[in-house]
Amino acid sequence: MIEHFAKLLEWEAPAEWLEIKTIEAHTGGEPLRVIIDGYPSLPGTTILEKRRNAKENFDFIRKALMLEPRGHADMYGAIITPPETSESDFGVIFIHNDGYSTGCGHAVIALTKIFVEMELVEKKEPETTIKMDVPSGTITAFAKVENSKVSSIRFVNVPSFVEILDGEIEIPDYGIIKYDIAYGGAYYAIVNTDDLDIEFDSNSTNIAIKIGMIIKKFINKQVKIKHPEEPEMNFLYGVIFTFKPKNENNHSRNICVFANGEIDRSPTGTGVSARAAVHYSRNEISLNETITIESIIGSTFKVSVIEEAKIGDKDAIIPQVTGTANIIGKNTFWIDPLDEKGKGFFLR
Repeated sequence: MIEHFAKLLEWEAPAEWLEIKTIEAHTGGEPLRVIIDGYPSLPGTTILEKRRNAKENFDFIRKALMLEPRGHADMYGAIITPPETSESDFGVIFIHNDGYSTGCGHAVIALTKIFVEMELVEKKEPETTIKMDVPSGTITAFAKVENSKVSSIRFVNVPSFVEILDGEIEIPDYGIIKYDIAYGGAYYAIVNTDDLDIEFDSNSTNIAIKIGMIIKKFINKQVKIKHPEEPEMNFLYGVIFTFKPKNENNHSRNICVFANGEIDRSPTGTGVSARAAVHYSRNEISLNETITIESIIGSTFKVSVIEEAKIGDKDAIIPQVTGTANIIGKNTFWIDPLDEKGKGFFLR
């Protein structure tokens, strides 16, 4: 029996199969599959150019790794690239069940954990700094290192701002729904569940997906989003439902429905950045005040406004988000060109 297992370990896939190697991690329960080997080199001088190239020429790899049978409806991933700027350590393209996102806080936290813990950058106590270029800009992350282990990560996000406050939309069966739209590396519609008379928990995610996708569809039809600098950001990425926290010491709890009905297990890094912009614009939080936001499964991010900023003609904030991540494994995937179902399928 032992000899047979040894043969399994020594077996190599046929040369015509594409081999992809990954590191697996999670941030507050939200997965991150990081491609570390096997992905083709992407031409382009900017992350946005590389992202376009990935979308146009190598989307079959995203589908194979994010969707079933290798992934699932809520899988999330990252493609590591050379940095766009000389000051950064690396670049990253974010992938999910429906394509390519512009920003991702949980991925920033997990990537920082991986790069520091595995010493791809020099590990320094009490804090190690990493810079990464992402589609929405350059992110600076700081890993807190204690006894040679990363205990938490904070990152300074891109300028975040409010697009719409107190918007209203009428939806059949649900009536008039109030919402805000804000940007935190991606655009989100933020809806207080008090206005819906619905309580969400980890057992009602299907309801959240259904309502979230309806709201997203109606807003996309009626609202034109225009980023002040980058047209590739001009779309509503997700819907965030906010409600009361389980822990009374925390500010609130939220559930984020994004992409093609994905549910974020973490509080959503770009989402809490967008929420911070809304709260700050309403004078509900002050400069350097930290609030703690829970996810649908109870994991938490801390977020604060550390600076006021401008982006184009818009007033903006610089948010800082803090969370934790864990490394959970390595994978080797094979893509057989003759395996039709192995190309990826979506099943909710």
